[in-house]
Amino acid sequence: MRRYLRIVVLCLACGFCSLLYAFSQLAVSLEEGAGGGGGKPQAAAASWLAGGGRGGARGVGSAGPAAHPGRSDRYSLKVQPAQRMHLAVVACGERLEETITMLKSAIIFSIRPLQFHIFAEDQLHDSFKGILESWSFLQTFNYSLYPITFPSENAAEWKKLFKPCASQRLFLPLILKEVDSLLYVDTDILFLRPVDDIWSLLKKFNSTQIAAMAPEHEEPRIGWYNRFARHPYYGKTGVNSGVMLMNMTRMRRKYFKNDMTAVRLRWGDILMPLLKKYKLNITWGDQDLLNIIFFHNPESLFVFPCQWNYRPDHCIYGSNCPEAEEEGIFILHGNRGVYHDDKQPAFRAIYEALRNCSFKDDNIRSLLKPLELELQKTVHTYCGKIYKIFIKQLTKSIQDRYDRPPKER
Repeated sequence: MRRYLRIVVLCLACGFCSLLYAFSQLAVSLEEGAGGGGGKPQAAAASWLAGGGRGGARGVGSAGPAAHPGRSDRYSLKVQPAQRMHLAVVACGERLEETITMLKSAIIFSIRPLQFHIFAEDQLHDSFKGILESWSFLQTFNYSLYPITFPSENAAEWKKLFKPCASQRLFLPLILKEVDSLLYVDTDILFLRPVDDIWSLLKKFNSTQIAAMAPEHEEPRIGWYNRFARHPYYGKTGVNSGVMLMNMTRMRRKYFKNDMTAVRLRWGDILMPLLKKYKLNITWGDQDLLNIIFFHNPESLFVFPCQWNYRPDHCIYGSNCPEAEEEGIFILHGNRGVYHDDKQPAFRAIYEALRNCSFKDDNIRSLLKPLELELQKTVHTYCGKIYKIFIKQLTKSIQDRYDRPPKER
């Protein structure tokens, strides 16, 4: 009798273990399905981040202070990481002033605290530290400085792709492994309303979307991708990656469809094969690679309107961003070097006003009147003729942030 009881107990135990295993496998499959599903599992992070990466000991990987002996993070706000908005930028060459002006515009209008992730060439680190530490009295941001870091076996190839260091953005999900969501911007970005507002678009992602960008063009007749591209691109006119909002947890989990293999690949495994296949056909470097990825995975992209990434292309041939005409410009993108020449004086006027602005409330409040007078001098250009859209949101942001009593903000 005892022998039969032992057999029954053993059978029940085996059955229970089988059920546990089945449920665990189901959970794994569901998690992979949320990240794109299908295909053979690949390594989530490239091997160069495991210890051999260039500059690997100087701040790549974990977001914790102990993991960053080479970065400055002295001004802790003592808030939970989930409460901070994470903003990343990559600065090389002569981009220090542009980057600082961009960071200033983010600080001036934002409500929630910011965490800056600044990837810069070594010779720029001391300058960034000196300026950002002089802003420590604000107590509204933390910052982390990182070296420029590419896979060691292909570092030179990645660095020379398009502009120096630009392709660093492709590796942010693999480097900032502890950051859930991130807003990446080019150095020539200016925020004309709080970062909080674009950050809130993360809540509008559906279950398949992992990133958000704006179209490269609104008007196909002047579009670059639809006229000249020699590779796949997203939608009718491609997307511009100068402002890119990312749910990096989803990016790291997803298995991406591609035109190189029937097997779906994770982010860390798809980049180098894409570069090898298309490097002779791409013009805009990392942006082209992103267009190729989202061409094959269109369900993964959330597209926001042009007023979140307003560039000279939206007005130099006539106004073609209707959302900006109605509500004003939210984020200004001064590509084509327009902050530093006289080709588009409306863009330069905004840049110089914010560059010269201090953090004093009175100085910010008094920014608008002289700026409008300066913009009125630009009406001989197409962009200048619609100069009011350049200050519409800026006016609202200043009123909301600095003119209302604290209880009403």
